[in-house]
Amino acid sequence: MTALSVRQEHDDQHESTGPLLRSRYRLEHVLVASGLALLPWLIVLANGLPGTATAANWCNAWIGLDSLEALGLITTGLLAVRGHHLHAFTATATATLLVVDAWFDTMTAAPGGDRLSAVAMAFGAELPLAVVCVVLAAKGRPRPTA
Repeated sequence: MTALSVRQEHDDQHESTGPLLRSRYRLEHVLVASGLALLPWLIVLANGLPGTATAANWCNAWIGLDSLEALGLITTGLLAVRGHHLHAFTATATATLLVVDAWFDTMTAAPGGDRLSAVAMAFGAELPLAVVCVVLAAKGRPRPTA
C-alpha cells in the first residue's frame, strides 16, 4: 500500500466522523489552553498562600476522601472480578485519589512522628494500591485495531 493510499484512507476516516471529530479536537484544545492558563496561577499561589492554615471541616474532608477511595477500590475490584469493561475507568479514578491522598497526607503532616506515619502509609499502602489500579486500568483498556 502506498503512502498516498494510506493518507487517502486516513482522510476518508476523518471525513466520515465530521463535526464530532472537529468538536473533540476543539475540546482537547480547550483542555490544553486551560492547563497552560493555570501555570501563571501557580506562581501567584506560591507567592501568596500562607505557609500554614486552619481549615474548617478538616476531619470531614479526610473522611470523605478515604470513603471515596474505599468505594473506588471496592467498585474496581468487583467490576474486575466480573470482567466488566468499566473497571478501567474506576481503577483510573481510584489510582488518582490514592496518589492525591498520599501527597496531601505527607505534605500536611507535622514534622516527626506524624510525617513518618504519613510517609509509611504512602509507600506501604496508598502508592502500591495506586500502582495496582493503574495496571488494572492499562490491562482493561481496549486495544487499538489495525
